[in-house]
Amino acid sequence: MLADMRTRAAPLLFAVASVGLVGCFSPSSSAPDGGAGAGNRGGSGGLAGQPGAQTGSGGSGSGGQVASGGSGSGGQSSAGSATGGGGTASGGSASGGQGGIGGASGGGGMAGASSQGGAAGSGKPGTGGAGQGGGGGMAVAPPGLGACKLPAGANFADAQTAYAKFKTDLLTADGAGGFLRVRRPNSGTINSSNSEGIGYGMLIAVYMDDPTVFDQLWKYEQLHLRGNGLMDWEINAAGTAPTGTGAATDGDEDQAFALVMADKKWGGSGTLADTYLNYAKKQIDLIWQYEVDQTRGYVLAPGDSFGGGGIVNISYFAPAFYRVFGQTTGKAADWKRVIDSSYQALSASLNAANKNVTNGLVPAWSTPAGVPAAPNGTLPTYHQLDSSRTPFRIAQDYCWFNEPNALAYLQKINAFYSGIGAANILDAYNLDGTPFAGSGSFPAASLHLAAFVGPAGVGAMATPAFATLRDQAYTALITPPGLLGGSLYYNESWTVLSVLMMTGHYLNLAN
Repeated sequence: MLADMRTRAAPLLFAVASVGLVGCFSPSSSAPDGGAGAGNRGGSGGLAGQPGAQTGSGGSGSGGQVASGGSGSGGQSSAGSATGGGGTASGGSASGGQGGIGGASGGGGMAGASSQGGAAGSGKPGTGGAGQGGGGGMAVAPPGLGACKLPAGANFADAQTAYAKFKTDLLTADGAGGFLRVRRPNSGTINSSNSEGIGYGMLIAVYMDDPTVFDQLWKYEQLHLRGNGLMDWEINAAGTAPTGTGAATDGDEDQAFALVMADKKWGGSGTLADTYLNYAKKQIDLIWQYEVDQTRGYVLAPGDSFGGGGIVNISYFAPAFYRVFGQTTGKAADWKRVIDSSYQALSASLNAANKNVTNGLVPAWSTPAGVPAAPNGTLPTYHQLDSSRTPFRIAQDYCWFNEPNALAYLQKINAFYSGIGAANILDAYNLDGTPFAGSGSFPAASLHLAAFVGPAGVGAMATPAFATLRDQAYTALITPPGLLGGSLYYNESWTVLSVLMMTGHYLNLAN
């Protein structure tokens, strides 16, 4: 679906379908304690427990062992605790010799994708000197993120905080038919829900280990299906009718991937009428049938009502998801075609005519050959709040599958954002990298938003040279009041999704 633009102007009406402008588019056992010793210097606290399989219970890091020897530094304690069943470890303390500085804390334990990060370690003083408390969270990436690295100070508690706000501000039972929905309080059709938002909510719920919210959102989705079995992209606040007809591929694919992850995390069916896996397979098959243009090289179409993939939205391309779709359905060869077409279109969009060969700024809408073009001639083609999602989706393919095409793209966009600095990233750019000056109903670039900064930070996880961008983006996201101008729904969603990815909790559980 079209991303909610700013506080979003009134939704544009397509010739083929009506769409809103931001977000979706449519036609949118506890670890052993550290022993004390008359040590030389305190060892570092253990790292966080490794992610458990599926819902696993990750153990917390053990405290720093103190080496034997002459004079030593105080060991530290790592008060890591894991919600998936990990215990709490306490670090040893040093005695004798010169007091030193406590070792670094072990990171908070992780339990699969559902655990909570531990609290900051607190170093015990060595004899003759004070220990220094270590920082909470973890500084290296857990298994499952490949070469990607987490920001300094990344802590799952930040995701918990963002999720609590998301639930308070955006989840509602009003107009949800007895279930729950994600509302858009100040964008699109006011207080409406869209398929994109349901997809975001399902992804967030599965990685926050919240099956109740997950099931309620999917049940709402099932109330608003088109004749082909896909959800209409926008539903009014009362839940009585669509205000945007036609399916939007980005929302549909996020829902499908979330269902696969729910099967891997929880298994079974929860409170649903069928299993998560069966629903996932059905949704994937519907996307293949109605939203993959098999006459144009298997390019991903924007939805089921666009007449195919003659015009595409590159920010919808999620090649990491397509690998999982192929694995889940036993149709890996088919979905490999979609992966290939996605990278071909991405590469084609960075060209001399667009003046974006080196900066990675993809157009919002274009032909698969990379010519900027909108479905109805009036939608934006500059780099805006749809386009900003591209580094996030492409980074997932590099972090999870080590795809070289993904890295090649990320090196470009990371260099661009790094040159600007996380604190200066705006919400709209011309393809040549200059800030968008405004045109017609599209306002000039002026806002500093999570929907840009979050995906930029996630993209920078892939390239060590841009660690400063990664760290600064993370800090900006978690520092109150957050980067929440414009569409509250859209920017809160991308805050939680980005922080989940940047704390190592948004993983491919099917791997």
